[in-house]
Parts: sequence; C-alpha cells; structure tokens
Amino acid sequence: PIEVVMFSALKQILEIQDLDIKMLRLMRVKKERLAELEHIAALRRDLKNQQNDKALEIDELNKTIFTQESKIADIKEKLKKLEAKQSSIKKVEEFNALTQEMSSLERERVNTEHLTSDLIDKKNAEEEILEKIKHSLVTSNESSKALEEEIINNINLINSEGKVLKEKRDILIKDADQEILKIYEKLLKNKKDRVVVPMENRTCSGCHIALTAQHENAVRKGERLVFCEHCSRILYWQEAQELEKVDTTRRRRRALKS
Repeated sequence: PIEVVMFSALKQILEIQDLDIKMLRLMRVKKERLAELEHIAALRRDLKNQQNDKALEIDELNKTIFTQESKIADIKEKLKKLEAKQSSIKKVEEFNALTQEMSSLERERVNTEHLTSDLIDKKNAEEEILEKIKHSLVTSNESSKALEEEIINNINLINSEGKVLKEKRDILIKDADQEILKIYEKLLKNKKDRVVVPMENRTCSGCHIALTAQHENAVRKGERLVFCEHCSRILYWQEAQELEKVDTTRRRRRALKS
C-alpha cells in the first residue's frame, strides 16, 4: 500500500528522531549539571569576595586607628610641654591661658581616645566576622568537592552517551530521505521536541488538537507529507506501522517460497 511506502520513508526519520530526543534530554540534564557547578562556583566566589572586602575594611580600620593613636600621642606630647611651661610661668593671665589650652587639649584627647576605642571594638568585631567567612569558605570547599566531582563524572558520562548516539545518528542519516530529513531537522530545531508524530483518533498526538476528516484521509493515504495545521508537525497514520510489518512479513514469505 502507498501508506506503507510513505511510512517506510518516515521510519528512518523516526529512528533518527528517537536518537535526537534522547540527545535533547541528555543536553537538558547536562545544562542542569553545569548550572549546579556554576551555582557552587558562584557561592565560592561570593565568599571570597566577602573575605576580600572584609580584609580591606579591616585594613582601612587599622590605618584609621593608627592615625588616631598618632593624634593621641601628639596631644599627650603637647600637654607634657604645656605642663612644663606652666610650672615656670608667674603671671596669672598667662597661667590661666595655658590652663584653658590644656583643658581643650585634654577634652580632645578624651574624645579621640573614645573614638579610637570604638574603632578598635569595631575592628575586633570585623575580624571575628572575617574568621567566620574564612571558616565558611574552607567548609564550603570541603563539602562541595565531592559534589563537584560527582557532577563532573555525570557530565563525562553524558558526553560519552551523547557521542554514541551521534555516531548512530550519523549512520542513519546516510540512508534517510534527505528532503524529509531537512524538513524534520528544521522543525526539530524550532520545537526541541518530537515533530514526527502519529495521528490518533483524528487528533495530532503532538499538540492534541482535533483535525479535519480531510486531514485524516490525507494522512491515511500517505501519498505525501502531511503537516498538522495547528503545530506544523509531520503526521503519519498509526496503523501504517502495523501494515508495514504485515507487508514485510509477506515479502519474506514470498522470498522463502521462491
């Protein structure tokens, strides 16, 4: 029958499609595995960035503390000199003026020491946070190492399986109808899913939308490629597969008799 001839032309495309669907599934799984690797790497990068930022923050605090401590030392030195000068002054006005200056310096010293003390407390707190970040980074590296190895091994297996599928596909496409193959590959590229599907109960089994009786007759006759008017998939008559098996069996019997 004619439908058997058309189905025979599509049969190799269906075999190619089975391989392509397996490869598409593998690619999706591989993409997920690669995303998992990137997520692990992103977490590690984030912790390293936190560590670097915190170290820079502590370094800036150390510089500020050093500046404040130098300022305190300068104030103390000025106070020491003023005290020495004050002991040799006999005029009350000059003595009172030095006393006011020393009081002002003393207030500045106290304020600077309070500020420096707060900065030291902040630095100590930041150093504790830094140690926690370092610990988290070490722990993360240790815990993710086994997971990364497992994912990489999984990706290697996917690559190996994909290579075998591609080799089988390369063999099949040599004998396939090249015109139908081009149409099939274009559809597959757009849909990333099965594009050669059987008609079931006058319905496209790809988009599951009912088709017309005229469509059903065209698919049943199998004189040409028939596309679903809704999703553009290539349709074939489901019973053609059984008819092809019967036709093949008959040919074998005739060959045996002869």
